[in-house]
Amino acid sequence: MTEDDLGALQGNIEQLVGRIQKKTGEGREAIEKFFSDATSRGSSAVAHAAEAAGQYAHQASDRLRERYDSAESLARHHPTETVIAAFGIGLLAGLIAGLAIRGR
Repeated sequence: MTEDDLGALQGNIEQLVGRIQKKTGEGREAIEKFFSDATSRGSSAVAHAAEAAGQYAHQASDRLRERYDSAESLARHHPTETVIAAFGIGLLAGLIAGLAIRGR
């Protein structure tokens, strides 16, 4: 089937099945079974992909929570070092931003 064939049908399933029958000689049942199988495989693949994405998101969330808890524990056990490190990072970021603005 060409794009012109499909365009002429304008989404009419009955005409599509009829045109496929005419071009292939297959029976209506075989054509409908083909479409049914193809759509079920497609929806199955989509469901599998959605499940895998959900599992990945859950694992990423768990890792993020573990790292957050670790950073929080570090800050609680070493508050002075944490404040000094945050101050140093802020100072460095400010200097870089100032130099970037000044260089324009």
